[in-house]
Amino acid sequence: MTNNKKKIINDPIYGFVTLPNNLIYDLINHKYFQRLRRIKQLGLTNLVYPGALHTRFHHAIGAMHLMQEAILTLKNKNVKITKQEEEAVLVAILLHDIGHGPFSHALEHSLVKGISHETISSLIMTKLNKEFKGKLNLAIKIFNNDYHKPFLHQLVSSQLDMDRLDYLKRDSFFTGVSEGVISSDRIIKMLNVVNGDLVVELKAIYSIEKFLIARRLMYWQVYLHKTVLSAETLLVNILKRAKELSGAGEKLFGTPTLQLFLQNNFNKVDFEKRNELLDKFAELDDHDIVASIKVWATHNDFVLSTMCANLLERKLYKIELSNQKPDKTMVAELHTKICKQYKLTKAEADYFVFTGTVNNSAYNSNKFKINILLNNGKLLDVAMASDQLNLQSLSKKVVKHYVCFPKGLEEKVS
Repeated sequence: MTNNKKKIINDPIYGFVTLPNNLIYDLINHKYFQRLRRIKQLGLTNLVYPGALHTRFHHAIGAMHLMQEAILTLKNKNVKITKQEEEAVLVAILLHDIGHGPFSHALEHSLVKGISHETISSLIMTKLNKEFKGKLNLAIKIFNNDYHKPFLHQLVSSQLDMDRLDYLKRDSFFTGVSEGVISSDRIIKMLNVVNGDLVVELKAIYSIEKFLIARRLMYWQVYLHKTVLSAETLLVNILKRAKELSGAGEKLFGTPTLQLFLQNNFNKVDFEKRNELLDKFAELDDHDIVASIKVWATHNDFVLSTMCANLLERKLYKIELSNQKPDKTMVAELHTKICKQYKLTKAEADYFVFTGTVNNSAYNSNKFKINILLNNGKLLDVAMASDQLNLQSLSKKVVKHYVCFPKGLEEKVS
C-alpha cells in the first residue's frame, strides 16, 4: 500500500470530495463497491423524471462527504471523537448501501426472501473485514449500533442521518423536483451531542422543519409517484413470473448468477450458511436484469413476454391511488375482462390486475427522535418544539391503496 491515496472526486452536488485515507480509497476501489456504479439510486424513476439516472455509487460518496462535514462540526464543538472512530464512521456510511441489489428498493424482496439490504450490507462488511484483516471492526460495531457512543450510529442511520441528507438533496437535483431541496449545510453546522445522542441546536429548527416537509413531498412526488409505482410493480411482477417459470423447470435466458437466484428462493439462513452466496449476490446489478428483460420480451410465455415488452416500451399499467380500498366488484370485473381478453387463467390474470398499499411517514417519533437543544439546555422533540402544527401530523403514517390494470381496460368493463 502506498500512502498517496488522498484522491478527489468531483461530485455534481458538493464539488470536490476528498478521500480522507488509504482504507477509504481501497474500499471504493473494491469490486463490491464498484458494483454500485451499475445500480441506479432510484430504480425506474427515470421513466417519469428522465434525469434520475444517478447511482448508489454517487450517493455513497456524497453521504461520506457529509459525514466528514458532520464530524468536523462536532469536533469543533469539543465532542470527543478519536481518529479511529472518525475513520470507522466514514467507512460505515460509505458501505451503508453496499447490500443493495439491482434497481435498489424496487427489487428488494424479489431476488431474495426475508433478508433486507441492510442485513446484506452487514454481511458484506463482515466479509470485507476479513479481507482487510480486521480494519472494519469498529465500523461494523457502529453500523450495527453496538458501540458505546450512539451518536455515531445515529449519524449513519436515524431520522436525521447523512444518508437522508444526501439522498434528498441528490434525488431532488437529478429529478429536478425542487421541493426536495434542503439546507444540509445549515443542519450539519447546527448538530451537537448531548448525553451521547445526536441533537440539533435551536437555530436550525426551521431547517429541520423544511427537511421533514421536503421528505414528505419527495415521497409522494418522486419515490411513491404513481407512475413510478406502476413501473416498479411491473418490474417486480416480471421477476415473479420469471422465478415461477424457472421453478417449474423452464430454462430462461440470463447470466449464470441471475439464473441461480431465479431458480432458488434464498433467505437469510442460506446467506449465513453458504459463504459463496454473498459473492454471487454481489455479482448482480441492473444490467443482468435489463439484458434478460430484452430477451424475455420475445419468450413464448404470453405473460412474461407481454410484461417485458410493456416495460421496455413504457406501456405502463394505469394506476389509481386512493385513501379507500378499491371497490371489490370493480376489481373483479377488471379481472374477469382480462381473463377473457387474453384467455388467461385466474393466476395469470393476477399479473395484469392487482391491488396493493403504500405508506408514507415523514417523521416517526417512536423511533430515534430529532431532539432540539433549547437555549436553556433542555431537549424537546422537534414536533413539539416547532410552531408548525403540521409537523405533528407528519408523524402520522399515511396509507394509500392502489389498483393497477392495463390502460383502456376499464372502458370495456360494463
